[in-house]
Amino acid sequence: MASATTSAEILRHTTAFTSETLSQSNLRLRLLSALRRKLPTSDQNVLRQLNLAADTLENAISTSSSFNRSSSVRLAEKLLHSHPDTLFSSFLLSLLYALLNRHTEAAHSLLNIFSSDPSLARSEIAPVMFEEFFLIHLLPVLQSFKDQRSRILSSLSSKNLGYDSDKRSRFEESVVVSGTRLLSKMSGGQTSELKELERDYEEVLDENCRLLVGYFREVLGNENGSRLIRPPSLIFEKIRKSDEFKFNEDEQHKMEEIGLGNGRYNNPTWAEGERSVEFCSSGSSSKSKSPPFYPQRVSLKILRNQKSSRTLSAISTNLNSGSELESSSEDNLSTSSSESECETQEKNRKMALFEPRGSQIRKQKQPIYAESSSSPERVMAADSDDPPGGGKCTPPPKDFICPITSHIFDDPVTLETGQTYERKAIQEWIDRGNSTCPITRQKLHSTQLPKTNYVLKRLIASWQEQNPGFISIHSDNPDPETDPIFNSTLPVLPSTSPNSVISQATMDGTISELRLAITKLCMSEILRESEKAVLRIEQFWQEMNMGLEIQAMLSKPAVINGFVEILFNSVDPRVLRATVFLLCELGSRDKTVIQTLTRVDSDVECIVALFKNGLLEAVVLIYLLRPSTISLIEMDMVESLLVVIKKKQDGFLEMCLTPKTASILLLGQILGSSEGNIVTSIARTVASAKAIKNIVESLEAEWAEERIAAVGILLRCMQEDGKCRHTIADKAELAPVLESFMGASDGERFEIINFFSELVKLNRRTFNEQVLHIIKDEGAFSTMHTLLIYLQTALQDQCPVVAGLLLQLDLLVEPRKMSIYREEAMDTLISCLRNSDFPAAQIAAAETIVSLQGRFSSSGKSLTRASLLKRAGLDKSYRTLMQVDQLSNSSGESEENLEEEQAADEWERKMAFVLVSHEFGLLFEALAEGLRSRNQELFSSCFLSATWLIHMLPVLPDTGIRGAARVCLLKRFISMFKSAKDTEEKALSMLALSSFIHDPEGLNDLTSHMKDILKGLRQLKKSCILAVDMLKVFSEGNNSSIDLWYHKELVQVDCSANGEVLSIVCFRDKIFSGHSDGTINVWTGRGSILHLIHETREHTKAVTSLAILESGERLYSGSLDRTARIWSIGSEAIYCVQVHEMKDQVNNLVVANSIACFIPQGAGVKVHSWNGGSKLLNPNKYVKCLALVHGKLYCGCHDNSIQEIDLATGTLSSIQSGTRKLLGKSNPVLALQVHDGMIYSSSFSLDGAAVKIWSATNYTMVGSLASTMEVRTLAVSSELIYLGSKSGTVEIWCRKKLIRVETLQTGTNGKVQCMALDGDEEVLVVGTSDGRVQAWELS
Repeated sequence: MASATTSAEILRHTTAFTSETLSQSNLRLRLLSALRRKLPTSDQNVLRQLNLAADTLENAISTSSSFNRSSSVRLAEKLLHSHPDTLFSSFLLSLLYALLNRHTEAAHSLLNIFSSDPSLARSEIAPVMFEEFFLIHLLPVLQSFKDQRSRILSSLSSKNLGYDSDKRSRFEESVVVSGTRLLSKMSGGQTSELKELERDYEEVLDENCRLLVGYFREVLGNENGSRLIRPPSLIFEKIRKSDEFKFNEDEQHKMEEIGLGNGRYNNPTWAEGERSVEFCSSGSSSKSKSPPFYPQRVSLKILRNQKSSRTLSAISTNLNSGSELESSSEDNLSTSSSESECETQEKNRKMALFEPRGSQIRKQKQPIYAESSSSPERVMAADSDDPPGGGKCTPPPKDFICPITSHIFDDPVTLETGQTYERKAIQEWIDRGNSTCPITRQKLHSTQLPKTNYVLKRLIASWQEQNPGFISIHSDNPDPETDPIFNSTLPVLPSTSPNSVISQATMDGTISELRLAITKLCMSEILRESEKAVLRIEQFWQEMNMGLEIQAMLSKPAVINGFVEILFNSVDPRVLRATVFLLCELGSRDKTVIQTLTRVDSDVECIVALFKNGLLEAVVLIYLLRPSTISLIEMDMVESLLVVIKKKQDGFLEMCLTPKTASILLLGQILGSSEGNIVTSIARTVASAKAIKNIVESLEAEWAEERIAAVGILLRCMQEDGKCRHTIADKAELAPVLESFMGASDGERFEIINFFSELVKLNRRTFNEQVLHIIKDEGAFSTMHTLLIYLQTALQDQCPVVAGLLLQLDLLVEPRKMSIYREEAMDTLISCLRNSDFPAAQIAAAETIVSLQGRFSSSGKSLTRASLLKRAGLDKSYRTLMQVDQLSNSSGESEENLEEEQAADEWERKMAFVLVSHEFGLLFEALAEGLRSRNQELFSSCFLSATWLIHMLPVLPDTGIRGAARVCLLKRFISMFKSAKDTEEKALSMLALSSFIHDPEGLNDLTSHMKDILKGLRQLKKSCILAVDMLKVFSEGNNSSIDLWYHKELVQVDCSANGEVLSIVCFRDKIFSGHSDGTINVWTGRGSILHLIHETREHTKAVTSLAILESGERLYSGSLDRTARIWSIGSEAIYCVQVHEMKDQVNNLVVANSIACFIPQGAGVKVHSWNGGSKLLNPNKYVKCLALVHGKLYCGCHDNSIQEIDLATGTLSSIQSGTRKLLGKSNPVLALQVHDGMIYSSSFSLDGAAVKIWSATNYTMVGSLASTMEVRTLAVSSELIYLGSKSGTVEIWCRKKLIRVETLQTGTNGKVQCMALDGDEEVLVVGTSDGRVQAWELS
């Protein structure tokens, strides 16, 4: 027995296995397939749950999202723990625990497999782990059985066997012995005893595996090593009478003392000279990487079910570590297999062509001996003097035998050296790194194997027909006498009429001609003769009623190979079509023909090449070959398939299957089983090829399988290129599809339902309802009742789609008080939406509810979000979608568009009522739960659904559902409105909240969050008219307007070192201030701090004014130094790009694109062109302040007059007349602002109104502000008026009500000389005469 095992060693081996399985999807798929076959089929519910667990775990392995992985793992673990332990669930749990880094639990789950089914575990699931981990403990058992086998063979004469009978020499010498010679010398008793020993060996091995599993579990449980756990005693033999197993301690210790220190182990049921290539050395821990050369072990189950009485054979092979394969013409490989395994491996080999390329490569890398073991009887028949079949049998010619495998060629290839080998054997030789011919040792110029040697293959097939006794041993048909395929003499058909001698003679003559044609096809070396033979055979087939005998005659491998050689060599289109026709007819009737064709890769490649080169009938033959999806994709046949689908079927031969049907079925297979990106590419190719109408015709096909395949193709096309949906809806006959539903499988039924659901996503509501009526009313069965029954048994993630379609069909009539279909559909949708154990079903349910609004683009995309944004005032997304869809807005279609819009509104109203009225608003609770989900996809769909349904509440009858919506969702929407960063998300939340402001209880709930809501509404008021309306509602409904406005001081900066702050302006995230010492400072706000990022002093005197033209990102400055400068605004500084000499002091500079206006030292206003010219306007007035808006210059003068000058025409209009000085004191207009068609002017409050408001259109005064302050500067926003006073305070007035709402204190005695608002009107910046810059935020 091996030394004690540690838990670390166990975890190392189990973790290596789980890590490799997790990293290789193909390996996982193969292992799951093997384990799935072991599941009991009686409980379909358990099978579904386990399959769902497997799919969920696969999603966890493949996803890149940590959240999706954790949720999938939790769901899979819950599913697996809810069912009894099986091999399948234990395997899934081992992967699941490995994914969670719970390696000890993973090891326990993996050991469950070795305990439950040791044979399966060591042969199919984890053979490497068994060899490296278990087998080292079982070496004494292996040696014991080997000795027993030696004793059985001890009676055989060493002379006859051809090797020394001394045991030690048998161990140490390498002698190659033919397995068939060994079997031929055995007696019947020895053969039976060997078989019995094999069975005992398998069962003893199983029991020892279970013992070791228990031992390993104890070791894993002893993590801290506190207990000494000894390895268990091994079982060495089975006691027959009681079916118990006997422990032999002495034998075990004896084996430990024998020289097994070299680390090699022998399989006791094979020859003594056999060694494993992958062995352990006592002096080194490395292992040979060569593949094992011993035959694969036959499972105990196969041995027990074996019908034949043949015994196993073995051939010894000298296998030194590091040696290469030395080939000879005979006796150089080990072969052993049962007849049943022969048949299984032969079938697997024939089908290997259609497995993925990666799988083929892996299979080819297995030992070539495993391949050759598929038919060992061939060698037995050749070597034995009295073969089992009775009578003498001619041995095959030496040229028919592969020098590597010693078997008759199946797929011979002749290398450039002239030597011929079995394709798979020589491929294995090359894959092992060899680049020489095994026999001649000549270097091969190319390792690419040539095509099959068809001449040799045909001769072999001919020889096999003449020696049926030889071939019958490994034939699928155990009785060659009754199988016409293997009869060497062609049968004589009975007369067509017992009384007609003429008919009998005619038939005999026809058969003779057919026999002659077949002979020419198979044996002639002249291509033209073989082509004529094909045409003659096709003529026989078309004209005569071919019986089974004729069919069997043409289905023989030699004949089929002859047809294939014609396909390779002929260029005559008629001959090629005839050949394909015959192969299709034969293949559709006899599966052995297909097996013959799929045996050689190049045969299939030839057929595909002919099809792609224009032999369109070959598509039928390709379909009959049943290629895998991956093979079809690699064949790149989509374009050729579409050519067949679009071609008129009149020009094709009448075959067992029409080429179009075969093309539809193949295309459906490709689109139904491929990966997402491949499906997308192929579906777009199909749609762009204008083949949709032709595929739609297949919906009416007689064969249900073709109809279902067409449904799958059209579904993928609609999902990838939705614009073909209109063509399908217009042309499709849906009744045959509905009839296919009853006989389809569950997967096909869901495909049909998905097809209907996609089909009714048309951008015309009236057309949608017409299609729904067809689905509802046509067909032999009630569609709604059928959907209801299917809904009750559908998978969880399929239920929302089924329920959505059922709900739409039920809504075709006015919603009634009771409808079993509607109730069941609604219960299903809500149940799926609330079931967090199935995230995919939750998302599908939420998306289904969104789509039920019924508005779609021409490509089938839901317009729910875009239409809601349009209602909120953000209609850009909606307009963009309409432009993409190229919907016409011409006057000729206005009436039709109006009708469609009315139909859409009516559908939306009815659907919303059905959804919200179910169980008094139960859906709102489910949506509220979805809004708390961390899954972004689920959250988005629930948010959209909830917004839509709440928005519809005001137009629906109030049956108490508004209260349910308010309780479930109002606080959630307030929270989202406050926290939303995205403008569209905030607008949608606002749209939902607007439904509550007309409800007294809802408005009361909103009041407690008034300030936060108002802030969000102000942010949206520029882009959403709905925000303005809501602000009006809140303003009118609030008694104290002061509560609506509040400004919080952000920062105050002292820059008195630069003198007074004479001008200030905001642009994006920057603030620019002009100072009396000629300095311009650039500030940026970060949090509650103003950072000075740039300071420049290029003006020599005070900077009196700053202005910005946003279009050009230019800053303009005017100064008392008689210059105006233009600055480029950079990210961290400003740069002077132009200096203009103004020839006068510049006060109150205002700018447009091409001109600047300013107040000079004297009277009037100067207009300066940036090109150099200037002129004086309004020379009779001394102007105090200016405003320039849309080409109109507004002047506030010292005499309290206000004028408007049209700069284009020079026209001057008086808005307010001047007044004489009162008591010698002038009353100038101190500040002037124009905003939204209103002129705001400030002066001394001699008449009680410091600020007057004028209409810019008719110059009438429309209001005034009764402030007593001396207002020096003004700033106006869309809601508020800011007045900066001489006393250092800022009053804030409501623009609409003209009442004061707030007063800000600067905290200094300095005058407020300038003010500016940022672009969002959220921040007010003030400059004072004592050199301070202050900022307040509207909060």
